[in-house]
Amino acid sequence: MRPRARARFVACAVAGCGIVLPWNGAAQDAVTLEEAVQRALIRSPQMAQQQQSVDNAYLSQKTAWGSFLPTVSVGGTGSLRSANVLNDFTGQIVPGSSDSYSANLSGSWTVFEGTRRFKEYGAAKSDVRAAEARYANQRYQVVLQTQNFFFNALRQEDLLQVARERVDQAQQNMTIVRSRTMLGEATISDSLRARLDVVNAEQAVLQFETALRAARFALGRQVGERRPLAPVRDGNFDPRPLALADPEILELAESVSPSVVAAAEAADAARLSVSAAKTVWIPSLRLSSGYGWNNQQFALSGGNTSWNMSLSMSYPLFNGFQRETGIDRAQFVYRVSTMQEDDARLVAREQADAALQNLRFAEQSIAVAQDAARVAAEDLRVVRERYGVGAATILDVLVSQAAVTQADADVVTARYDYILARAELEAILGREL
Repeated sequence: MRPRARARFVACAVAGCGIVLPWNGAAQDAVTLEEAVQRALIRSPQMAQQQQSVDNAYLSQKTAWGSFLPTVSVGGTGSLRSANVLNDFTGQIVPGSSDSYSANLSGSWTVFEGTRRFKEYGAAKSDVRAAEARYANQRYQVVLQTQNFFFNALRQEDLLQVARERVDQAQQNMTIVRSRTMLGEATISDSLRARLDVVNAEQAVLQFETALRAARFALGRQVGERRPLAPVRDGNFDPRPLALADPEILELAESVSPSVVAAAEAADAARLSVSAAKTVWIPSLRLSSGYGWNNQQFALSGGNTSWNMSLSMSYPLFNGFQRETGIDRAQFVYRVSTMQEDDARLVAREQADAALQNLRFAEQSIAVAQDAARVAAEDLRVVRERYGVGAATILDVLVSQAAVTQADADVVTARYDYILARAELEAILGREL
């Protein structure tokens, strides 16, 4: 027998006997949604980058606070030379000290430079809050991404179950056709169509098994595993009412969404930077002081000491238009940041409205799909009874069976569309509902 003919024979044998090939997907490691989210947050490169941004913002704030404090430095020197020293004026060798030791302590403090330091410190604090908001926004995005992988794997499990139920239904149809064939009331075409339906149902099972394995591998990669992970079904996924009304949700998205908060804080930092840039038109005062010691012997006793204190003022009359350029650039950054803030508010409101609409549509789709599934199941029962008494054809049965399978799949799809729409809305708002 040729290989292709042998393959067809095996397929027909499997179809005729109603065999479904086994799959070892149940033997895979399992993970809950909470565990998956925590592990995804730990291994996410984007989260690491945002954490570094937060750390850098805090370091900048620390530097801005340090500008209020005086600067202090300490130094010292020591040198050894021969006992005889050359006199540069006479050109003769004269005896002299060969050692020299000195130490100094100096400090300075900016007494006044307008409000520059206060503005820069305020801008640094706004940068910290913006970085924290971006960190929170990235966290919710990683959570949403993980939920997509997790629930997609659960969706494939449910769709696989629907496909297996279709195999069972197709085998029941095959049994009915065989019974009528034994009574001489069914045709060869009925038997062939019923068998073909079984084969198609089993092929669909294989396809959904492949899709489920791919979904579990994707979930494993999301949490840093090199193997597929099976999601643990925990909790009730039925629709539940939102804690806030739709207008309140839209207002919340426009005001406290992490992306909006980050844009608003960045705009505030840019505004303070403009004020800081304008302080270059104000003269600055700086107080400096120092204490020095030197000795020709390596000893703390003796030696000469000196100290100094000075108060200096500086005001650049002309610095090549650097002041004007710095102010203009700061103002441009501020204008762009305010536009970005306005756009962030509009985007958050638009995304929240779209997520709400998807949520409402999914709620209605669940009810419609469940009703359609009940109607399709009843229709299949009636058509089978009519086929049993010869009042319907096998084609009517197969059409009704396809309607049942599609209705069950629609119920699964609508349920997970609702779950993901709710998760997306929570990611936009930056809070659970």
